[in-house]
Amino acid sequence: METVFTTQVGIEVPLICGPMYPCSNPELVAAVSEAGGLGVVQPIALTYVHGYDFREGLRFIKQLTAKPIGFNALIEGNNKIYRKRMEEWIDIALEEGVRFFLTSLGNPRWVCEKVHAVGGVVYHDVTERKWAQKGVDGGIDGLIAVNDRAGGHAGSTSAEALLEELGPFGLPIVAAGGVGDATEFARMIRLGYAAVQLGTRFIATTECESSQAYKDAIVSAHEEDIVRTVRLTGVPVAVINNPYIQRLGTEASPFARWMLRGRRTKHWMRTWYALNSVRRLKRSLWSDDTAQDYWQAGRSVATIHDIRPAGEIVREFAAAL
Repeated sequence: METVFTTQVGIEVPLICGPMYPCSNPELVAAVSEAGGLGVVQPIALTYVHGYDFREGLRFIKQLTAKPIGFNALIEGNNKIYRKRMEEWIDIALEEGVRFFLTSLGNPRWVCEKVHAVGGVVYHDVTERKWAQKGVDGGIDGLIAVNDRAGGHAGSTSAEALLEELGPFGLPIVAAGGVGDATEFARMIRLGYAAVQLGTRFIATTECESSQAYKDAIVSAHEEDIVRTVRLTGVPVAVINNPYIQRLGTEASPFARWMLRGRRTKHWMRTWYALNSVRRLKRSLWSDDTAQDYWQAGRSVATIHDIRPAGEIVREFAAAL
């Protein structure tokens, strides 16, 4: 099926394997693209988790598929060292032929300038209108609308309401969150979304390098097993309610709440959360220890009942259109 998104990006199926830290290993990214969708590289996962030199990692993916892939640029904050590294990664991605970029957080203007100079496309990850406006002001080409059924850092608005809220911008919009089967995928396209981004469904695949315990937890989980906790990053994160989360809790401590309320102190609190979260998430990818680690997932677990090849999922979803 042809949509604005498939035409912009040059793919066959309006389906994205969303960038996931730490789950986006090269084999998974390539498998989705090879089947006609779009796999998106998460650079920190590619380098820090899966151990690739960034350029060599991209070239390895290109050995597995000649079809388009994307790149996720997290652009929040004023850390000069991180900004320089992200600029280097974007330049390398452009040199290696990547033409779809998904920006998250921050002002995407500088990314748009780099990418548009070579004919590329930039979509911006948002949960509500005010963030979409900043992206539009920065020159983006489309929006990734993260709804209240997504895993990880989910939004607070339903897919239907979010589409209505963002529609007036006149840009193509991608649905992100809550889609685990072909029926729901087709429904999102019929609603008017230009594509659908999946995360949780692609963790439960043969190509994803997550632990068998993580995959099994997704398959066996019900919608009510997904909870949100602020104890991991300082903002709500959707996770499976396993023994670690039950022990940790979902609400911030009184001290953390005080820190998060301050204009300056919230930065330090979130940094502390992030440093702990990054290390634990990396370890949890391969861990079977539910007492010590946690697993991100969205409410799409309700319709995920098996572990299958990623390409098979893409083809099944395409057949539903």
